[in-house]
Amino acid sequence: MNVGGPRFDVVTLFPQMLRDALGYGIPGRAIEAKLARLVLWNPRDYAADPHRTVDDRPYGGGPGMVMKFAPLAAAVRAARANRRDAAPVIYLSPQGQRLDATGARALAAGPGAVLVCGRYEGVDERFIIAEVDAELSIGDYVLSGGEPAAMVVLDAVLRLIPGVLGDAQSAADDSFEAGLLDWPHYTRPEKIEGLEVPEVLLSGNHEAVARWRRLEAERRTRERRADLWDRYFQ
Repeated sequence: MNVGGPRFDVVTLFPQMLRDALGYGIPGRAIEAKLARLVLWNPRDYAADPHRTVDDRPYGGGPGMVMKFAPLAAAVRAARANRRDAAPVIYLSPQGQRLDATGARALAAGPGAVLVCGRYEGVDERFIIAEVDAELSIGDYVLSGGEPAAMVVLDAVLRLIPGVLGDAQSAADDSFEAGLLDWPHYTRPEKIEGLEVPEVLLSGNHEAVARWRRLEAERRTRERRADLWDRYFQ
């Protein structure tokens, strides 16, 4: 398939979960329009035993199970061999660097990546040493698996690919793109339960509207995200 945009290979025990979730909305539009490509790899297909075992008890004891090295490594190596580039292998982990707008733009502008979704108590550390180029987190909390994180990463990235959104300015105006949160949005009707649309938005004065939006973005950022506000002036 000749696809002009980035390609994302996802290593997951639940490929149908990714296939279903990313078949809707903007991610689905990007894939359907062949502006990006999604390829799914199941480690169970690379397990050597009849039961297709992908996990085992952890050395040292403790609760839960750990994903085994061999099926994961084989799936990643198959994904790499199927590509014609040196896209990074990224393990989705709460221990990784946190995804932000800059990281999403970098992934959208590059060839894509091989995303690895862990499960259970995690993966054998030797797999990370041998096969993973970077670890990526979507926040300081733990999920039951890497699939929801992969969905978040792909949703954030695919919408930034040129041609995916109907209006490219939509992405340029998003929160974080200028280092600020987004401004408030309103639509019809003008009055709802005593609440009115700010008069400036009805004025037709584009300069005044742009100025109001900028001030509101700054106000929101200052009030809600002091960390972003401080970095905004660096």
